[in-house]
Amino acid sequence: MKNEYLQILDQFNLGGQVKEVTPFGNGHINDTFKTVAPDGESRYILQRINHSIFTRVDILQSNIRTVTSHIRKKLEEKGESDIDRKVLTFLPARDGKNFYCDGKNYWRVCLMIPRSQSFEKITPELACQAGKAFGKFQYMLSDIPKGVLQETIPDFHNMEFRLQQLKGAVVANTAGRLSQVQTLVNEIESRAEGMCIQERLYREGSLKKRINHCDTKVNNILFDEDGQALCVIDLDTVMPGFVLSDFGDFVRTGANTGLEDDEDLSRVGVDMDIFKAYAKGYLEYARSFLTPLEIRLLPYGARLLTYMQTVRFLTDYLNGDTYYKINRPDHNLIRTKAQFKLLLSLEAAKEKMKAYIKSVIQG
Repeated sequence: MKNEYLQILDQFNLGGQVKEVTPFGNGHINDTFKTVAPDGESRYILQRINHSIFTRVDILQSNIRTVTSHIRKKLEEKGESDIDRKVLTFLPARDGKNFYCDGKNYWRVCLMIPRSQSFEKITPELACQAGKAFGKFQYMLSDIPKGVLQETIPDFHNMEFRLQQLKGAVVANTAGRLSQVQTLVNEIESRAEGMCIQERLYREGSLKKRINHCDTKVNNILFDEDGQALCVIDLDTVMPGFVLSDFGDFVRTGANTGLEDDEDLSRVGVDMDIFKAYAKGYLEYARSFLTPLEIRLLPYGARLLTYMQTVRFLTDYLNGDTYYKINRPDHNLIRTKAQFKLLLSLEAAKEKMKAYIKSVIQG
């Protein structure tokens, strides 16, 4: 297997030797490895792209090339130093493409960003840095013309589509579990109309699609030695979408006082310190390109993505656990209940969130 990886690397235009290849990181989608040179340094990241999820690798890699080139140009125009630490650099394969197919798997290589670190646990200080990083990321991509980037996963954050999936799961009741969760289904259905605002505003022309990251977690940012944000990573889901979704997904994952699958619902709630820190950092850059409507709806985005994830977990539970990995038969039900509890907490805090956003904008 080790020789296989070295053979794959030989298909790319590397600038240095590689002695061995070892697993790296804890990603759930792609298989990631780091290279080790004869001098012990790690200079390259090798990834096997999960093409069962990303079925159009050419579109995926074209999006990434466009995004990284655009960011690099913006950094150069601003006269930034150490640019190779502030944007991912992907290496071309020997055939000129920015990926390589060995007949069965798709591979890509990027430079490892030196002297960087990532975090799994969040603090208000990190939340503020993450807000700045994702806000700046969207700001630098805000002038990419419409149609240049394509969706790598169609309808990924489309609430109407996710509700259609739930409706199908309820009707089919494949796993025979509907009676256990009918109350939750009723709660979700009672909120359905109010949770499809994004799509309705888009059709009316009041809300536009922008370039989103679509996986705004703190561990998708690299930080320098002093804890300052360096670079946004994991660009597979960068595609057109609504900024409310990107903002909301960070709040859903970062500002939850409990776990995503917490069985003790008393631990689940919204951490307002994390919310405030992230919102302040995010708006430092994002306020320059967001519309007043988008800014006003940011707290709604937090409720929306939490609601959406509740729907997705419940759908999978009704379907018999066919999408998410589980470690016990009721795992998706536990996740559903925990997400719904977070949603209730976000609903209770919405006026405080709106007031804080307003205070940041008014300065």
